[in-house]
Amino acid sequence: MRPNTLYIVVPCYNEEAVLPETAKRLRAKLEALIALGQVSSRSRVMLVNDGSKDATWAIISALHRDCPLFSGVDLTRNRGHQNALLAGLMTAKARGDLVISMDADLQDDIDVVDEMVAKYHEGCDIVYGVRSSRKKDTFFKRFTAEGFYRFMNVLGANVVFNHADYRLMSKAALEGLAEFKEVNLFLRGLVPMIGYTTATVEYERGKRFAGESKYPFKKMIAFALEGITSLSTKPIRLITALGFLIFLVSVAMLVTFIAQWAMGMTVVGWASVICSVWAIGGLILLSLGVIGEYIGKIYLETKQRPRFLIREVLDTEE
Repeated sequence: MRPNTLYIVVPCYNEEAVLPETAKRLRAKLEALIALGQVSSRSRVMLVNDGSKDATWAIISALHRDCPLFSGVDLTRNRGHQNALLAGLMTAKARGDLVISMDADLQDDIDVVDEMVAKYHEGCDIVYGVRSSRKKDTFFKRFTAEGFYRFMNVLGANVVFNHADYRLMSKAALEGLAEFKEVNLFLRGLVPMIGYTTATVEYERGKRFAGESKYPFKKMIAFALEGITSLSTKPIRLITALGFLIFLVSVAMLVTFIAQWAMGMTVVGWASVICSVWAIGGLILLSLGVIGEYIGKIYLETKQRPRFLIREVLDTEE
């Protein structure tokens, strides 16, 4: 039986500083797997240019010219990490039997690819790369990241703890992912919905080799909100429960005030009234904001805009 074809999909946005080293290490890993007969010689490293403003696409084009192991996908404009990753996955789906996705910054341990491929040969369709620890992170980073995963699970979004987008997916799993048509993407939550046989492999995440992080604090918050509102409707249900609770409190307060009036007691405390007004007003605005977020997503979904547009594909299989 011939070896299966592996595609390693790497989204790239302004990665000219790290891309040469990333390409060097991925090429060595792929050549080793081919030499061992673990994957086919038709296997490729697919670099996806997400509308970069630097020389990223020029580097990808040069890598493709110099070595057939590299292929490239050039998006027409910047569409964000999740859409760029999906573009690579869907392009590789028609070419490979299994696909591994990872970031270009070399923080994901490339040697774990061997374990993922081994799990695939054992019959797993999805293999998650999971961080073994967060000792290298700052306290704030560790606290917020782990809190995010726990909060997502509390809200009913089934995400794998300490897993980002370093994973292996078989062709069957990719076919399942292609059935999800939503525009608002959060792949960490969508992939577990597919099903099939899954496994995890642990690794120690390193520091970025070069360049700057593409996820500053502001983007991390936006990404977290995108994930929560894309996968769960519990925030709206919590608003309903909170509104019902406030209604019960107001009824209890009304009964108390009537009883005090009947007993001839004067109700005092303008401060408490003002605080109540501010609290209720704030909750109303917060509730409108959450509902507005969901309505905005519905609006974008109904337009059915393309999640990505590809300008060019470089692949020797073409």
